[in-house]
Amino acid sequence: MIEVIKYCIPALIVLLATWIVMYKLFANEQQKREWELKKAAQKEISPIRLRAYERLALMLERTQPEHLLLDLDIASMTVQQLQQRLLQTIRLEFDHNMSQQIYVSEQVWDEITNARSQMSGFVAAMALQLPEGSTSLDYAKTLLTAYKTNGETANEKALHALKAEAATLL
Repeated sequence: MIEVIKYCIPALIVLLATWIVMYKLFANEQQKREWELKKAAQKEISPIRLRAYERLALMLERTQPEHLLLDLDIASMTVQQLQQRLLQTIRLEFDHNMSQQIYVSEQVWDEITNARSQMSGFVAAMALQLPEGSTSLDYAKTLLTAYKTNGETANEKALHALKAEAATLL
């Protein structure tokens, strides 16, 4: 019986050591496979995310007053019509790019939605501040002047946050 124990104990120790080595080897291989899958997925997702950042940056640029007013025939509109057109353009730009939120962080998306809300509020507030009988040209000048003297705007803050997040991919 002692002879059997003499052979079994070393065999069990070798078996246990082999099992531990094999377990660690398989665990490392599994981690390596998961890392390779993540790497492959990242190669596919990164270009899509960068395009989303580009689209959102373009939206933030397009919803600034100087860009909003660029292609409009301001002289033929009333203040009310111009205000409605600007608000509609802001809403359409945002709605068109809403799907991009899945590619940015929640903080960046919050900055973007805040920028849209503040720009809509700004457009409405400037229309209310105009004296009675003002023209759409007066309104456009008021918008541009007030926006430029407003300091760092919500659009600029959102654009900075967007650029900072996009830089993490590069």
